[in-house]
Amino acid sequence: MRKRISAAVIGLGIIAASVLSTSGASSHGYTDSPISRQKLCANGTVKNCGAIQWEPQSVEGPKGFPNGGPADGKICAGGNGRFKELDDPRGGQWPATKVSAGSYTFSWRFTASHATTDFRYYITKDGWNPNRAVTRADLELTPFLKVPYNGQRPPYTYTHPGTLPSGKTGRHLIVGVWTIADTGNAFYACSDVQF
Repeated sequence: MRKRISAAVIGLGIIAASVLSTSGASSHGYTDSPISRQKLCANGTVKNCGAIQWEPQSVEGPKGFPNGGPADGKICAGGNGRFKELDDPRGGQWPATKVSAGSYTFSWRFTASHATTDFRYYITKDGWNPNRAVTRADLELTPFLKVPYNGQRPPYTYTHPGTLPSGKTGRHLIVGVWTIADTGNAFYACSDVQF
């Protein structure tokens, strides 16, 4: 009887480890450049971030942004309540990447590669208020950059060139959206920048 119980416990342990490692492997991605809020939490630059500090790759929400996708005020967390700290404006004090208009190299880091429709980038309008959670009304709803990916799977580190819009000054927020081709979801990454 003890041998059967031991065998059952070992079997359940193997199954649990398998399930946990599989679910971890299905994690996804975030922007490295400009650095995203979730990466700032994961690397310890920003404290009191909740669960996102261990799962920066998991900001997944419904695709179709800006017509669909996460609700206003919940965009940076992809509509995922577990990561609500990403939507907290923190008094406009998120660390910001210094940028200038013109050529820029965007970088994503992935923990699982998915068939990809495209990458899109949206930026806040002039005069937006960094002291409140971002809404569609705060954003220019035409992406300033769209990178088609035609259903391919990106490498685990993916960089591509782009152009940051001209005429921007001061603090802004860039919302990066990685749209998955074969599911109803996309991944969201908010990056605070200073022109």
